[in-house]
Amino acid sequence: MRKLLATLIIASWATIAHAETADLIVTNAKIVTLDPASTIAQALAIREGRIAAVGGNDAVETLAGPATRRVDAGGRTVIPGLIDSHIHAVRAGLTYATEVNWIGAKTIGEAMDRLRQAARARPASWIIVAGGWSELQFAEKRRPSLAEVMSAVPDNPVYIQLFYSAVLMTPKAQEALGISADRLPAGVMAEPAASGGTTGWFTSTIVSISALFDRLPRPNFEDNVAGTQQFFTELNRLGITGVVDPGGFSIYPSHYAALQKLWREKSLSVRVAFSLFAQNVGAEFEEYKNLTQFLPMGFGDDMLRFNGIGERITGAMYNNNAPDAAAKNKFLQIIRWAAKQGLSVTIHWQEDKSVHQLLDLYEEVNKETPIAPLRWSIAHLDNTSSETLMRMKALGIGWTMQDAMYLGGDRIVTQAGEAARRMPPIVTALRAGVHIGAGTDAHRVASYNPFVALQWMLDGKTVGGLSTRGPDETPSREDALRLYTVGSAWFCFEEMRRGTLENGKLADFVILNQDFMSVPVEQIGATASLLTVVGGKAVYATDVFSDAK
Repeated sequence: MRKLLATLIIASWATIAHAETADLIVTNAKIVTLDPASTIAQALAIREGRIAAVGGNDAVETLAGPATRRVDAGGRTVIPGLIDSHIHAVRAGLTYATEVNWIGAKTIGEAMDRLRQAARARPASWIIVAGGWSELQFAEKRRPSLAEVMSAVPDNPVYIQLFYSAVLMTPKAQEALGISADRLPAGVMAEPAASGGTTGWFTSTIVSISALFDRLPRPNFEDNVAGTQQFFTELNRLGITGVVDPGGFSIYPSHYAALQKLWREKSLSVRVAFSLFAQNVGAEFEEYKNLTQFLPMGFGDDMLRFNGIGERITGAMYNNNAPDAAAKNKFLQIIRWAAKQGLSVTIHWQEDKSVHQLLDLYEEVNKETPIAPLRWSIAHLDNTSSETLMRMKALGIGWTMQDAMYLGGDRIVTQAGEAARRMPPIVTALRAGVHIGAGTDAHRVASYNPFVALQWMLDGKTVGGLSTRGPDETPSREDALRLYTVGSAWFCFEEMRRGTLENGKLADFVILNQDFMSVPVEQIGATASLLTVVGGKAVYATDVFSDAK
């Protein structure tokens, strides 16, 4: 009996020792923990998907065991995994494998080369550029012409979207969609050419262009799955480990099937918190009640989780600066119900001059059901005022702030003038104590590159080089990084579980190719990951860290 007891004790000690051994250790690093003390550490240890220790090399090495994987960072910088607080990632993934993107293209010639490459890969198929570019990124400072596109890809139907304001369609594309200059969809106008006729470009609004995009051929399910995997890997390459996705136009319940397949197979490499965007204008309340019957707030796990409703709640309140009583009453009915259901609500709102229409309704709901615990948020609102921020703070409403000024700032400056110097008022919002999450609103209206957004946060320059935001509204590097990590985590109730590198938190981190904290600001946009880890698992690695996968 004594021998058996001794054997059990020894086995127990061995089990405890094994349990305390790290699965992964990273040493010789500059670890930007973003903890409350702004600690810079040398090493960290991971066990069972969480951070087990952060500190010096020697202390962390004590957790190593025979099976521990090791990564020598070689003095490189480690940051928490980035979280985009407002990105249409699920929709982007559906078409990523079959679309052409012009993100980072410096000239029209380079953009045309990307069209040619796609045409060679998919002869006679549709060539679609869904957005994420601006003519100011090109050295020519103009949009490509129909003649240039036709010269590059004469045999393909081509659809090129510029933000939600303009679309170029080649004759083959127009024919396939049944469109001509004298037979246009509602709200779409053909751009006249100076010499007569039309340019091939069409102008419209977000609603009409979204409806036009819906008429394009959809990729099949296999393409949806492949595109989602490819897009998420691309996000991993740029240090992104989490997204907060507000749905968007042209994405219906069936379009989440590819995401769910990867989730079921435990193949997701990005944590996704998703909202439901109203698609059925006029029947939004019925749509929300139907879809949420078996989808309570927070349903899911660490990789995929339901995060409420928005960013369009009703069609009548979307981009409406002067809603009438009927529009407000219908909106109020839905948000009152959402509050009682415990749902988060995120809302697309552009103009400070009209945001009182929204906040008045939120204050009315708050009298009945406190909304601060529900973490409601407003997206965009680049010209928000101090008064609006104080109202948001009082209600506990967060602000998801994007880099719209990077691609669109030149145009906005011509409209706003000197007021653009404080757009968006990042520092004012921080001082007011409003919860802020950083992001991009990609991929149709912006680049999904978080380091481009971070560079813009720090230098206030547009893609064309125009300096817009002034120094009074420019955050520090650490503050900017916090907004892209723990700040964004707040919007999916995760700031206590990820966003900083501290003991017990989920092991989401990135080893960078250059030091974000010290590299010249104008070089930050070129930052990328050498190793991206989600939950202790390497999901992206370059050759230098290939052994970590």
